[in-house]
Amino acid sequence: MVFNLRVFKKQSPNGKLTIYLGKRDFVDHISGVEPIDGVVAIDEDYRDRKIFGQVVCSFRYGREEDEVMGLNFQKDLYLASQQVYPPPEKLETTKLQDRLQRKLGRNCYPFRFVLAPSAPASVSLQPGQDDDGQPCGVHYYIKLFVGENETDRTHKRSTVSMGIRKVQYAPSKQGRQPCTVVRKDFMMSPGELELEVSLDKQVYHHGEKIAVNICVRNNSNKVVKKIKGMVQQGVDVVLFQNGQYRTTVASLETQEGCPISPGSSLQKVIYLMPLLSSNKDRRGIALDGQLKKQDTNLASTTLLATPDQRDAFGIIVSYAVKVKLYLGALGGELSAELPFVLMHPKPSGKKLVQADSQAEVETFRQDTVDPDVDNYKYD
Repeated sequence: MVFNLRVFKKQSPNGKLTIYLGKRDFVDHISGVEPIDGVVAIDEDYRDRKIFGQVVCSFRYGREEDEVMGLNFQKDLYLASQQVYPPPEKLETTKLQDRLQRKLGRNCYPFRFVLAPSAPASVSLQPGQDDDGQPCGVHYYIKLFVGENETDRTHKRSTVSMGIRKVQYAPSKQGRQPCTVVRKDFMMSPGELELEVSLDKQVYHHGEKIAVNICVRNNSNKVVKKIKGMVQQGVDVVLFQNGQYRTTVASLETQEGCPISPGSSLQKVIYLMPLLSSNKDRRGIALDGQLKKQDTNLASTTLLATPDQRDAFGIIVSYAVKVKLYLGALGGELSAELPFVLMHPKPSGKKLVQADSQAEVETFRQDTVDPDVDNYKYD
């Protein structure tokens, strides 16, 4: 029986430390975050040294080119830190760690880091065309280094670090169907204008069309000249008091069924699809955290256990559908908003490395396809 397994590997510049991870995306289940499990292979020359590991959350809130006169727009938060070698205590290992230890030999040691549920999600803000350097946002990486203690100054040659992501997936159950009704009356005119907007569900996946059901009842003497539907992305940079802003990531303007005359009504459905491909040149749009050589997409909705669980160094992303009725220069506008959730579905499929029917590993073959990625085949 053959099992294919993708293992991520990276080596320090001097070749003395090598880190192995089974994955680089770690899921936040709201109540807890998946532990970061891996192993480190140590050269014989380092058997008498101490190896420490840390999980770092790097929050960049300003452009690198603006860092002058000693200013620094980046904060590094050490969310987990521990001694990896010599191991302070016996660690309960996973099947992946056991197999890597058997194949890499006695100088291979497991490690495990656990993040707090309140740690911010991996999000980056799309830079402008003329911006250079690392994009603003929240980025994670795991670092292993040689030192005397956890706070010791690290040396580049004996340090290995690998980028990881903290991600969330869409809940399996749909919530209550979003629906709202807004009305507008006019000071100098009788009657009112009513707008009802509803979505067919609360949770959408990236790349899925959003069906917006619109019902207009015009009991006033005004005329509705056109309708506009938008998907707006809300970004809240918690560090700043005025760090909230909205960007339209999909829109549709139509005059079909218009004008809506006094005493008449209109019911129709419009479809919106928020995609990054339609917003490549929009600076400041929130994107999902990006790893090396990977495509990304619009940032997923940030789910919080409670509204108060907002890390000061995080970026909160939300989405809402907004529908506007235009009544002309004198009549003004009538708008309605509906929040919804936009996320990736939870991946399905078997974790091959954890199959209970796995026989004893006999061969171990490596085919390098990327400096940070190795493919291993077990048979």
